[in-house]
Amino acid sequence: MSAPEQDRPRVVVDYAQYLVVAVLVLVGGFLVVSSLTLAEGFAKVDPLGPKFFPMVIGIAALLLAVILAVAIPRGSKGEADAGEDIDPDMPSDWRTVGLLVALFVAMILLVNLLGWVIMSSIFFACAATILGSKHYVRNIVIGVLLALASFYAFYSGLGIPLPAGILDGIL
Repeated sequence: MSAPEQDRPRVVVDYAQYLVVAVLVLVGGFLVVSSLTLAEGFAKVDPLGPKFFPMVIGIAALLLAVILAVAIPRGSKGEADAGEDIDPDMPSDWRTVGLLVALFVAMILLVNLLGWVIMSSIFFACAATILGSKHYVRNIVIGVLLALASFYAFYSGLGIPLPAGILDGIL
């Protein structure tokens, strides 16, 4: 080996990062293709049309995938966050994950029946409680406020109706 080759630091490639590249390509490609198939006039008050934001996000994901794919063989890798307050030796909290997944599935199954406002109020309040908040009344109040604000933001602001469910005619 010549002297210049010995002086160069050896680049260690983290091949697991290519999984991130693959996910970015899949998500970006899906968003670009899906945005091309969206019908015009979906939202009533959208001057850019429904294709704009999914297309921008999809193209950005594809560009980031290319940048990362070029950076990986050059030895680029993410650094661990120094400010994280976690103990990597602690076991995973699968109970919390399971409860949040169950809550999300309940939201999907019941949102059309009960309506956005009721289900998202329950969802927000229960998610806060599952994640450790002991202020149950405050969780419910904030959940109801977020649900009503998001319902009217979509309905009045964007012209996109969310399911009213059993509150149809009241909201």
